[in-house]
Amino acid sequence: QLQLVESGGGLVQPGGSLRLSCAASGFTLDSYVIGWFRQAPGKEREGVSCISSSGGSTNYAYSVKGRFTSSRDNAKNTVYLQMNSLKAEDTAVYYCAALRGSNNYWGQGTQVTVSS
Repeated sequence: QLQLVESGGGLVQPGGSLRLSCAASGFTLDSYVIGWFRQAPGKEREGVSCISSSGGSTNYAYSVKGRFTSSRDNAKNTVYLQMNSLKAEDTAVYYCAALRGSNNYWGQGTQVTVSS
């Protein structure tokens, strides 16, 4: 079964950090661009970051630039999103997606809540 599984979400205070993981099973991630997306209640899903298949290129939404860092370990078939200096407005369900033309896979999402 081909699937992506996110983990690492939770409740954190403003200014805190979390690291999300996105692990693949049933296929290898090394030929896929990996995107991180998030959806807050009542809002549309938005792109947060993406990382190239080699990990050599990353892009970030303006709202998270300088605070979030995406990386990947293709040997572990896992991609990470390190989130620092978290703000209340970062509260959302976070999804990873493996993107390669018409072959796209999405995880089920992990909840991140930033609150004091």
